Amino acid sequence: MERKKLHVKKNDLVMVVGGRDKGKSGKVLSVLSKKNRVIVEKVNFIKRHTRPSAKQRQGGIIEREGPINISNVMLICTKCNKPSRIGKKFLESGKKVRVCKKCGEILS
Repeated sequence: MERKKLHVKKNDLVMVVGGRDKGKSGKVLSVLSKKNRVIVEKVNFIKRHTRPSAKQRQGGIIEREGPINISNVMLICTKCNKPSRIGKKFLESGKKVRVCKKCGEILS
């Protein structure tokens, strides 16, 4: 199965534009490309009920970040500091880079 190219990568700063956590922003912790989802830091907390085990001595309710659909997040441009759409551009060296559609800044 071929992997899809997605508009966000790990460690990108994104803002949630839809759903329960609309308006919140955070860093992308992981990208689940097969499921079209991302896990964003301090966004979409879920409660997980766990039993005590060898790895985790204390059982109980653990809160952690849940996955969000990738269509509900937008990359935040570092220059204009706003969520923006992403374009692709080729440099003179032939390298393909992501570009902010609002200000034209090259994103890492």
